[in-house]
Amino acid sequence: MYTTKYIFGFVFIMTSLVALVLSGLFMGWKDQSAINESIFNKRAILGAVNDHLGGKDAQTMGDEEVNAFFDKNVKQIALDMSGTELKADDVIKAGYKGGKAEHIDMAKEKKKDEAERIIPLYIFDAGQEEFYIVTVIGNGLWDNIWGNIALKSDMSTIVGTSFDHAGETPGLGAEIKDNPTFPARFKGKKIYNEAGEYVSVALVKTGAKADDPHGVDGISGATVTAVGVEEMLKRGVKYYEPYFNSIKTTKKSGVRN
Repeated sequence: MYTTKYIFGFVFIMTSLVALVLSGLFMGWKDQSAINESIFNKRAILGAVNDHLGGKDAQTMGDEEVNAFFDKNVKQIALDMSGTELKADDVIKAGYKGGKAEHIDMAKEKKKDEAERIIPLYIFDAGQEEFYIVTVIGNGLWDNIWGNIALKSDMSTIVGTSFDHAGETPGLGAEIKDNPTFPARFKGKKIYNEAGEYVSVALVKTGAKADDPHGVDGISGATVTAVGVEEMLKRGVKYYEPYFNSIKTTKKSGVRN
């Protein structure tokens, strides 16, 4: 018969050993985990311009190839909410050691007051044209949803999207990632109307008209997720408007000169 003191001592020792082993595993895999997450994010960003990768497919490219292709063809910029480009030191001060746009944690930024947030912008060089890729985050039915939206150089026409989620229902809300026809519905849609007013894109539950430049078909049976995607786009893409306006002003000035 073991004494109570023996039992508590045994449990304490075993718990300490398990904690030590788990801590060691965590520290040992920490760097590799960060690398894997970086590649995962780069693949998702490239997924928004998948049709313009020169015959490549972001989902089938190897990890090293994704890294090399991204670093060669994508310029990354960190912005504050006024549209001002941030230096690496500014990004580091915001809590991101790498100092680049790719290091910005959108879930972390989502918890801040809007005026204090910083956001990443990626400019993909497709050869004859540059595409602006914005990153947005919002709320799904169960947890966060997020996406990358690629815009043409007019900063209005969508050329591609990629979406992901933390815990949407398989076969319903999870379709934003699992069903390739969903991101495809956004291609060619516009976030500004003919008057130059920001209107974003709406998910139409009953189905969007083919000639509607601002509407896409919703997700059957996933109303809450669809509403979340629509809200995420309308709010999240607009965060980039100050920067886009500054670029448009610069381009107009260049034409006059």
